[in-house]
Amino acid sequence: MAGGLWLLREPLSGPLNSHAPALAGWLGLAPHSAAKAAAAPARNVPAIPVVVAEATRRDVPNAFDAVGTVQAIASMSIRPRIDSQIVEVHVSEGANVKDGDLLFSLDARTLKAQIAQVEAQISRDRAQLEQARRDLVRFEGLVAQKITTEVTRDNQMTAVKVAEATLSADLANRDNLVTQLSFTEIRSPVNGRLGSLPAKAGSIVRQADTASLATINQLDPIFVVFALPQARLGELQSAMHSGSSTVEVKTSRGIVRGEIAFIENTVDTTTGTINVKARMNNSSEALWPGSFVPVRIVLSMQADAISVPAAAVQLGQKSPYVFVVDQDNKARVRPVNVARTVDGVSVIAAGVAAGDRVVVDGTLRLVDGAAVLLKDARTADDARPPGSKKPAS
Repeated sequence: MAGGLWLLREPLSGPLNSHAPALAGWLGLAPHSAAKAAAAPARNVPAIPVVVAEATRRDVPNAFDAVGTVQAIASMSIRPRIDSQIVEVHVSEGANVKDGDLLFSLDARTLKAQIAQVEAQISRDRAQLEQARRDLVRFEGLVAQKITTEVTRDNQMTAVKVAEATLSADLANRDNLVTQLSFTEIRSPVNGRLGSLPAKAGSIVRQADTASLATINQLDPIFVVFALPQARLGELQSAMHSGSSTVEVKTSRGIVRGEIAFIENTVDTTTGTINVKARMNNSSEALWPGSFVPVRIVLSMQADAISVPAAAVQLGQKSPYVFVVDQDNKARVRPVNVARTVDGVSVIAAGVAAGDRVVVDGTLRLVDGAAVLLKDARTADDARPPGSKKPAS
């Protein structure tokens, strides 16, 4: 013993209980206390409380999300086609209009007077033409009787053609005036909703004006434009050919569904994306031009896919994994292959079978083989985050 401590020169052999007296002497303990401490069993680790959910089979959509912009299919700027004055506005700002509805009435008095003048000229020209034709018949008879010359008959034939041309010109002038008269009634070219109306009754309008009288946006149906990663273009084209693709837009009034209408013919080289337009039904006007909306593109439905709550999937150094609780209530690490995650549910391509219990809460303290205490058991639907949508079954 040096400095009050024993230095062990030989390793201890045999059961620890046989060395208890010696250890007691070295440590300054009573021999019976050391033996009792050596004989005490190891302390049991308590079971870790966890929440589990069952892996289930279900139909899960093969989908991806994007941010889209609502765009009117048709946006018409209403402008005058003649110079005139507005005498009446038949609609109010923001009104829904249909194709052919009367919007503005312009002053038509001058055109109506010009049409009346041309109608009188037409009546005169028809009378002159009839007279020229009668004279031609008479000259034909006189030439046959050799009473007059053929030159006189030919001159009369020319007079008939001149009268016919004059009548045709007057008829064409009348048609032109009638067409211009139709421009005094400005009608809606499409079904849609009006914007603001800067022009009021009494305003002078001209054909050369750049400002429009009104703008009409066609709202039903309507376009939603979004950018598609070029890597998924082939999937989208295949889904369109098979007819399985749909587009869902989430609005404050619920889900609006539509279909792909157009794919841009080139990829944007600066972003690696391609613009896609979806035609959406919008009878409730939940979609408004210019607004940004969340878009989900459903390419297909995968039947009987193994799915677990996304919270059960942990990221490992080599691959994702889940903790599966076996029949002995012990957690086992199970590497998995995650195909995709949709609405808080992960589709498992390999690693988990239907009915397996996976840990969704309490994984922080778990290790492989740890004993667990089940707080409750839930299905994948129960473990879904609040507000997320259940996949279609």
